[in-house]
Amino acid sequence: MHILIFKIVASVATLFAIISCSSVSSPPENPNDGRYSITQDRAPSKPIELGSIPEVVPAPVERTLAGNRSPYSVLGETYFVLPSEEGYSERGIASWYGEKFHGHKTSNGEVFDMYHVSAAHKSLPIPSFLKVTNLDNNRTIVVRVNDRGPFHGDRIIDLSYAAALKWGYAEIGTARVELEAIVTEKLSNEYGLGQDSNLKRGAIKPSRSSEQYLQVAAFSNQLSAKRLSQKLKEMIISPVLVSSMKDSAGKVLYRVRIGPIDDPAELKKITEQLVSADLGRPYPVRQ
Repeated sequence: MHILIFKIVASVATLFAIISCSSVSSPPENPNDGRYSITQDRAPSKPIELGSIPEVVPAPVERTLAGNRSPYSVLGETYFVLPSEEGYSERGIASWYGEKFHGHKTSNGEVFDMYHVSAAHKSLPIPSFLKVTNLDNNRTIVVRVNDRGPFHGDRIIDLSYAAALKWGYAEIGTARVELEAIVTEKLSNEYGLGQDSNLKRGAIKPSRSSEQYLQVAAFSNQLSAKRLSQKLKEMIISPVLVSSMKDSAGKVLYRVRIGPIDDPAELKKITEQLVSADLGRPYPVRQ
C-alpha cells in the first residue's frame, strides 16, 4: 500500500515538473516581457520641484541610424520614419511615461530620465525638437524627441513625467495637444542660435568653424543653473559655463554648458561621466 502511494506521489510530482518546464520554455507574447522590473508605469516616488526641471533649448543636431531605421515593427505594426521633420504638425492625445522606463535606454541609445524633459514619437527623426501646446490650458513646452512610442491607444506622443508635470497634466494622465516641429537648421535668433548657411536639409550638421560644447541643461531658475555648474566643476577639468538667453516667449533661460571641447574622445568621456552620475545625457552644440 505504501509503495502504491509513493508511486502515485512520484507520478504527480513528475507531471508538475513537466508542466513547469513547459511554461518556462514558452516564448512570451510581448517581446518586452521581462525587460522592465515594474509592470505598471507610475510617477516617481519622490516629489519634483518645478524650478529644478531643466528647459530644453533647440540646437542643431547630428543624426545616425540609431533610432532612425525605417521601416520598423512593434507588436505586429509597421512604422515609417519621416525623412525630415520640416512641415510636421499634428493634433491628438498626449500621455506620459515615467518610473517603469527610468534608467533604461531609449531608441537612440540614450538613457531615459523621467526627471528631464524629453519625448517619444513614432515617426519623427531622432533627435528632433517639438513645440507642444496643451490645448486644455494653452501652455507650451519645447521637448527633445529621443525615443519611439507610444504604441498603444490613439496617442500621438509620450512626454517624460517631468515634461508632463511642468506642462500641467501629470495628474490627469493625458491631454489634448498640438505638435509643431522646430527645424533646427532654420532657427532664428529668437532661440539664440542664429541662421547658419552651412546647414543642409536632411543632413543637419553644425558649421565646423564654430566651437563645440556639451549642453547639460537649461533652467529658468538662475540658482539651479549655478548649483549644477558648481557640481560639474567639482567633477570635471573642462570649463563649465552658464550663459543666459531669451526664448520665443521672452523668458530668460540659463544654459549650463561644458567646453569648448574639440576632442571626440573627451566629448564621449564627459558624456559617460555625467550619465553615470545621474545628471542626464548632455548633447553637443556649437556656438
